[in-house]
Amino acid sequence: MTERTKKEKKGRRFKTRTTMALATTYKVVLGSIAFAIFWALAVFPAVPLLPIGRTAGSLLGATLMVLFRVITPDEAYAAIDLPILGLLFGTMVVSVYLERADIFKYLGNLLSWKSKGAKDLICRICLVSAISSAFFTNDTSCVILTEFVLKIARQHNLPPHPFLLALASSANIGSSATPIGNPQNLVIAVQSKVSFGDFLVRVLPAMLVGVSVNALILIIMYWRLLSVHKDEEDGTGEIVGEDDVSSHRFSPATMSHISASNSMDHVQSSPNNINGSLATHLDSIRNRINSGDQLESQRSPCGSIDSNDISTPAQFSEEKESKTEHWKNKMWKLCVYLVTIGMLVALLMGLNMSWTAITASLALIVLDFKDARPCLEKVSYSLLIFFCGMFITVEGFNKTGIPSTLWNFMEPNAKVDRVSGIAVLAVVIILLSNVASNVPTVLLLGGRVAASAAAISASEEKKAWLILAWVSTVAGNLSLLGSAANLIVCEQARRAPHLGYTLSFWNHLKFGVPSTLIVTAIGLTLIR
Repeated sequence: MTERTKKEKKGRRFKTRTTMALATTYKVVLGSIAFAIFWALAVFPAVPLLPIGRTAGSLLGATLMVLFRVITPDEAYAAIDLPILGLLFGTMVVSVYLERADIFKYLGNLLSWKSKGAKDLICRICLVSAISSAFFTNDTSCVILTEFVLKIARQHNLPPHPFLLALASSANIGSSATPIGNPQNLVIAVQSKVSFGDFLVRVLPAMLVGVSVNALILIIMYWRLLSVHKDEEDGTGEIVGEDDVSSHRFSPATMSHISASNSMDHVQSSPNNINGSLATHLDSIRNRINSGDQLESQRSPCGSIDSNDISTPAQFSEEKESKTEHWKNKMWKLCVYLVTIGMLVALLMGLNMSWTAITASLALIVLDFKDARPCLEKVSYSLLIFFCGMFITVEGFNKTGIPSTLWNFMEPNAKVDRVSGIAVLAVVIILLSNVASNVPTVLLLGGRVAASAAAISASEEKKAWLILAWVSTVAGNLSLLGSAANLIVCEQARRAPHLGYTLSFWNHLKFGVPSTLIVTAIGLTLIR
């Protein structure tokens, strides 16, 4: 089968889905109810009447679609996209091992290394957040870097909110550059068959310019705050040490609500943890006392200690063993970085993204040469389940014919070969991403936008997918509820020990609206 034949077949499939008529009134009403329940719990997971959370909400929506006979059980299973789940699982495992290899500690130290003031810090935060989000996902970067950013703001005696806005907004913009930067890009990459390298080359210029413009908007809006001189007693050296890094290790399984207070609650609810730490402390005291008695017994009559007696062979053996462990740890970190680089090279070469990520994760598990259960337990299985439920729910909503009817109404004014059409499409994506969230927006619009563009040309189809990726991602900066990364930064900042700060909805909105509109418009001119 030729490439042209494949394109025509793909276009016919999309066209059939696009022109789907409304289903029976029974399916339309019940399917809309099921989707509305899913939407409400996905956007507001703590709804007072049903506070069951996003994951359970997606499963409830999927189950209702089947119980209401909007879709059959076989259609529900077929709606689950296994390549997307495989790619998501693989990248999460790689992120866990990268975090163990201290990659985020080095990124945090980079933020404060030879800093030249508040405006320089804003630019650094924007750059580091964008680059780390492109390769380690925006949610992961926000989980790790929020506390670093709060410490930087505290050191320079500055209000934290410009720095928190820089972190969250740049994480969203940066994640648009690669298929592994955020969940909606994963969906687009798998459905569109756009290669990793092609995706990166076409979106990277827009991302770099977008991050620069975003930093400039921040500096202009908060010029007076960022011009305040820090107190003389504040130091200028590195603010983040290894102890600080180890104090807030992350777990992707709880990245949407991880906090220091959660860990304190866990300690308070587990007396055994406290008893264990007390026992360890008492043992260390006993060891010090015993070692003191031994030294006392070794003293000479004149009260001096024989140095030959102190340096025992056992101590030399321990020192040698610690040096060996040190070098083993260094080599293991190097292997983690090399495997990650190899994964990125394989993705750039166009290999299957799902199996490349899974292979890289298994390579790290084997190289670790330990029981992988602790690391695998950090994978966000709740997110994988959420995706399964969302796939089924969105497929059921598609079966009602409502999305197709609305798209048929908008399609004549949303052609990607015209500037006005791109503008209309961008506005629709921004609004829908902030109302229904970006991943459901991509699932609802992706095939329809691609079919409309494929009717023009194959190049326009690829451009349509990339426009969808860019706009749906940057749209997350519009409001605090626009993306999970924003909520993560807000929650992490609020619960940070001794550094707590609440980023308000309005503080975010007055920056988010101009930033989103300007960055989106500039990026659309650069995507080809």
